[in-house]
Amino acid sequence: MFTITISIIVLTCLISVTALNNSRIMDDLIFWPPAISIRHQYYRFITCGLIHADFLHLGFNMVTLYFFGRALEVYYRGQLGLQHYWYLVLYISALVVANIPSYAKRKDDYNYRSLGASGAVCAVLFAFILLDPWEKLYIFAALPVPAILYAVIFMAYSIYMSKRGGDNVNHDAHLWGAIYGVTFTIVLRPTVISSFINELQHPRF
Repeated sequence: MFTITISIIVLTCLISVTALNNSRIMDDLIFWPPAISIRHQYYRFITCGLIHADFLHLGFNMVTLYFFGRALEVYYRGQLGLQHYWYLVLYISALVVANIPSYAKRKDDYNYRSLGASGAVCAVLFAFILLDPWEKLYIFAALPVPAILYAVIFMAYSIYMSKRGGDNVNHDAHLWGAIYGVTFTIVLRPTVISSFINELQHPRF
């Protein structure tokens, strides 16, 4: 069944793989602040989420989106009683919002470029954790970990890569994407705050 999540993954993989083999496409889609501030190419806020630095970067993001995105779609429709398009709104708007801080800081920096769907993926990941923090995820189909622990691992990876730098990946967007995903969900359904607190008080291992 082609859910919104699967559709996003397929589209992102197709464009990412194509761009990895075509530098012109990569240059046209990458997040480059001067192209936005001077040339008004605002589409780059979104298209940068359709390309990735390498197959590891692409795989890490898409595997995370696959596990959490499909579940979040179900929760949005079922547990929160929202229309299905709200999930798509979350993902697309997160691509933009997660890059705004970097744009504001580097809009005149001709040497700065970034790419990847990490900001939107973090928005999905942390929105899911807000709804079901103890849901079990099997890493490599064998190692069971609760969703909230996976989030810690994901953020630790982001912080490490942000400090290392040099890969054109906007790791700072991970934090802003995470904050946005939680905020977006709370605004849609404020009652999720009390539900989250209740879930944390009743761990499921």
